[in-house]
Amino acid sequence: MISVDGLYIVNYCHSNCKPLKNIMRLTKEKAFAVAHEMAAENAKTTAFYRFADFENYYPRRMKADSLLYTAFLSLGGIPETEHPLSFVLQGSEYLDEWFDHGVITKIPLINIPSEFISFTYGDSMAVLEKDCKISVMTKAMLFKSIQQFKGTIEEYIKEISERYIILRFSFGMTIIA
Repeated sequence: MISVDGLYIVNYCHSNCKPLKNIMRLTKEKAFAVAHEMAAENAKTTAFYRFADFENYYPRRMKADSLLYTAFLSLGGIPETEHPLSFVLQGSEYLDEWFDHGVITKIPLINIPSEFISFTYGDSMAVLEKDCKISVMTKAMLFKSIQQFKGTIEEYIKEISERYIILRFSFGMTIIA
């Protein structure tokens, strides 16, 4: 059985951005202005491709965030915002590279109260567009699934998702890394 005590979550941020921020929390007008500015300043950076096509990205992200928010509420979550921060369980070399090895915030998962965090297997927006639904889990649901798995945490992540398990976090909680 895998121990959940040593698990951690990781947020990646490009060095040209401020860590632990979410563009979707801005007004629509401000979000579009920031997205266009960041895309222009970082045209060759993978992490900003979504901002270069923000007219397409914005409504898709709004839809996914709304569905995640509603699903988390139905599971007993207590989110204070519809637009959480994204973390990955145990980190991801792929995302570290995607964000050009920028700022990394790592937090022990045990320190995050269950009512402030939800999980999806893989990128929620991509999963929604592929499968037309998103499966949201609570911390307890994830821990139960991990503990029932016969193998390592690395094998678990690889088996249940393509690259990573996404966490939606910071629903009204101060982050102390």
